[in-house]
Amino acid sequence: MSRHAAFVLLLSYGIVLQLSHGIEVNVTNKADKLCLYANLKVNFSVPYDVGQGKTKIAAFQLPETAKSNESTCASNSSSTLKLDFGAGHSWTVNFTLLGKNYQADTITFGYNLSDTLLFPNATGTGTKSVTAKPDITDVGLNTCYSCKSKDLIQADSVNMTLSDVLIQAFVTNGSRSENITSCRADLPTTTAAPTTPVTNATSAPTPPPTTPTPTLPTPSTGEYRLGANSTACLLANFGLRIGYRQGQKYQEINLEPNATQASGSCGTNSSELVLVSNDMTVVFTFLSDTKKFSLHVFNVTIKGVQFINTNLSLWQAAVGSSYMCNKEQNYTITDELNLYTFNLQVQPFNVQKGVFSTAEECFLDSDLSFLVPIAVGVALSFLIILVLISYLIGRRKSRTGYQSV
Repeated sequence: MSRHAAFVLLLSYGIVLQLSHGIEVNVTNKADKLCLYANLKVNFSVPYDVGQGKTKIAAFQLPETAKSNESTCASNSSSTLKLDFGAGHSWTVNFTLLGKNYQADTITFGYNLSDTLLFPNATGTGTKSVTAKPDITDVGLNTCYSCKSKDLIQADSVNMTLSDVLIQAFVTNGSRSENITSCRADLPTTTAAPTTPVTNATSAPTPPPTTPTPTLPTPSTGEYRLGANSTACLLANFGLRIGYRQGQKYQEINLEPNATQASGSCGTNSSELVLVSNDMTVVFTFLSDTKKFSLHVFNVTIKGVQFINTNLSLWQAAVGSSYMCNKEQNYTITDELNLYTFNLQVQPFNVQKGVFSTAEECFLDSDLSFLVPIAVGVALSFLIILVLISYLIGRRKSRTGYQSV
């Protein structure tokens, strides 16, 4: 991704579309029988040059009106899903059959910089394309591949986010199978039962893995926005630190704002902020019920390893307000991932005139936070008094009973 950009802008009119409901595709063979089925959503984030060392980000979705006329399943060993849309854009997935399983070999996204609706003021022209290899493998022949979770696929500087995916690339009997092969992100996480190491006179038990506490400086506060200054649709300021475990090793890493590109999309009920640095890709997905918003999905990829939680309820505030927490916050996202934030303020919906609305403060920042240790102290003191009174009453009864004998 271009690192010389003086600023990054997300087009907010005509580019940031409402989240689609996905596209459903039925591809038939020469006998007019179903041979390939797909139902999915795809969000794109494409940086492009506008001259004078500046870069903009075009964010858009695969529309429901995309055409699948060039999709094929010409043989029993390969299938192609090709979706054409807009002024010369296309999204293509190639599948191959390997024995009793099939897989997606490549995803190719072609985009036309001459499309002034999606890429206004672009200095480049013509069609560009990027190719990536998705993690869609070992899908059973008579099953549909299903992945409701968001799957961020990076191809050069382009981000493609797949979600709510249901695909059967090789339909054998003319109708879609009800059997499912789920992606890893959708599978429930299981925790292995603890085991007791076997010891003898000459060997010591294996110690459990420890979580060291690396000392890092407080991360710099980055300022991220989707849209031009006066028409921004999402604002976020924060310093970010990620703690993660790979095997027995626990590490922490700070997000460097000066080496981070921001992209994403804004919608009525869902907005997404994507931050891409040299070290990691972080995706925040915010949901709104029209009254309150919250961070619902946190997805980070570090060194090719993805950590994700799709059922969060963090940073809640009223729609039309922002959420603020200046003090350090520490969240356990998964067993292997911790999230630390500093000087946080976010507003993913109803941004007015490009500035934050009135903030709803976190409890740590509120004037009442100092009452917590006081309340705990009072409660403990009260408990000690109760115990002492109970002891004295019991001792008195015991002594009275002894004297009456």
